[in-house]
Amino acid sequence: METRNERLRTVILCSLFAAITAVLAQVNIPLPIVPISGQTLAVGLTATILGSKRGTIAILCYIALGAIGLPVFAEMKGGAQILVGPTGGYITGFVITAFVTGYILEKTKFSLKMALVANIIGMFITLIIGTVQLKYVLDMAWSAALAAGVYPFIVVGLIKAFLASWIGIIVRQRLIQANLLRNEKQTAA
Repeated sequence: METRNERLRTVILCSLFAAITAVLAQVNIPLPIVPISGQTLAVGLTATILGSKRGTIAILCYIALGAIGLPVFAEMKGGAQILVGPTGGYITGFVITAFVTGYILEKTKFSLKMALVANIIGMFITLIIGTVQLKYVLDMAWSAALAAGVYPFIVVGLIKAFLASWIGIIVRQRLIQANLLRNEKQTAA
């Protein structure tokens, strides 16, 4: 059972990571249909640091801010129309990505190796969900949807997965040492 202080800490951490995601979303490389953005890096960091429950809550907060119209999505966009548009599947896919990435780490070990595995799996979850929506919203052939929504993002996605893993594990350890994050699972040897 969380104490009042722990609940407050959870709210603060989830809010902070929703804000970090909003900021990193503005770091982007525009492409014709789907931009390369820092959102996926932020989702990986969030899940690696906060785990499945808090990571998912943080990403849900981020999406809610964008859905109500705040310009927190890539390229300073906001509004529910983004979530139902061509790139909306990537954004809604972040929820499952955050949960699965954090869950893998909670069930295995918060280590660089396991974080990399979890973040690569998360990257593919985001790409699959995003590409499915992209295909149907724009009425594209699967080959065109894959060419626009998956292939350009694999190499950069692997780089972001490594960065999220490396930075995420370090930050998580520091937050635990500072008593700002509770280590709910002792890392296995």
